Amino acid sequence: MTEETHETVAHGMQPEDSPELRALYEGFAAQSLIPLWTQLGDLMPMTPAPKAVPHVWKWSDLLPLAEASGELVPVGRGGERRAIGLANPGLAPNAYISPTLWCAIQYLGPRETAPEHRHAQNAFRFVVEGDGVWTVVDGDPVRMSRGDLLLTPGWRFHGHHNDRDAPMAWIDGLDIPFSQQMDVGFFEFGSERVTDYATPNFSRGERLWAHPGLRPLSGLQDTVSSPLCAFRWEHTDRALTEQLLLEDEGQPATVEQGHAAIRYSNPTTGGDVMPTIRCEFHRLREGCETPERREVGSTVFQVFEGRGVVVMAGVEHRLEKGDLFTIPSWVPWRLQAETQFDLFRFSDAPIMERLAFMRTHVDGG
Repeated sequence: MTEETHETVAHGMQPEDSPELRALYEGFAAQSLIPLWTQLGDLMPMTPAPKAVPHVWKWSDLLPLAEASGELVPVGRGGERRAIGLANPGLAPNAYISPTLWCAIQYLGPRETAPEHRHAQNAFRFVVEGDGVWTVVDGDPVRMSRGDLLLTPGWRFHGHHNDRDAPMAWIDGLDIPFSQQMDVGFFEFGSERVTDYATPNFSRGERLWAHPGLRPLSGLQDTVSSPLCAFRWEHTDRALTEQLLLEDEGQPATVEQGHAAIRYSNPTTGGDVMPTIRCEFHRLREGCETPERREVGSTVFQVFEGRGVVVMAGVEHRLEKGDLFTIPSWVPWRLQAETQFDLFRFSDAPIMERLAFMRTHVDGG
């Protein structure tokens, strides 16, 4: 039996060419009209047919380019940030890592300051190595250290300052492509510097919100994005370690055998940290292999530590610390861990779930 496609089903609907038909199509064009029967396969594919492609960026290639930009490109008003977008080859010429997500490596030199601004787009930073930078979010200085997830939800003033004599690089994730296509973007300049150059170990937001299971009575109103803007590595690491220890004891704690994972959450709702971006962290034991899966929506991973392999659409890619890769919608993928394999993940799942487009298929599931 042949596979049914739009082309085979619609073949009988296509009219025969004639002068009258050509005149009809010219009339359509003159009135900015396009008939559905000529484009159904593109508008409504049988399964998702993403223009974005699976792609891997090697940290060993990215970091020297970021360092060179630090020597050649100033940071300040105008460009605002020394951020280099990871451009999916299937979405050229846009610097989009997926149709909904933007990812960049940002580089701040010794004693440099990136001025404050705010935008409607939601943003986060994840640090794979280094420290010494504070991001100031609505006047609250937030330390940035290895393994930390730092949030800048939409319309919060934010800037960065490096308090050290060494540079620092990290990744930024935003919902720029989604907001641009939806025409919802706003932008506003803030202070030429940052509003607070203090370097506290813990931000005011952490002091108020970073106590497990405890909610301040002064903050009982649910918020769209997390009021906690710093998720520290020591807590992430401990949670993953305990999941695997519980698995060793025969307790149900991991998502799959040898696969521990956490989702960063908004302490006021228990939901995602921001309305358009989901953030997770995954740890695979040495030798662990995940089942192949397909998911609607876009996903980006960065290797935090260890070595392993990702297989996307049947193609194997070897990975090590810092490497980033993107998985387009409905592309099959699986992970293999050569050593203990730690990965940070972000996706557009909150959008897909809220709009009821989410669908997942796991082999053997």
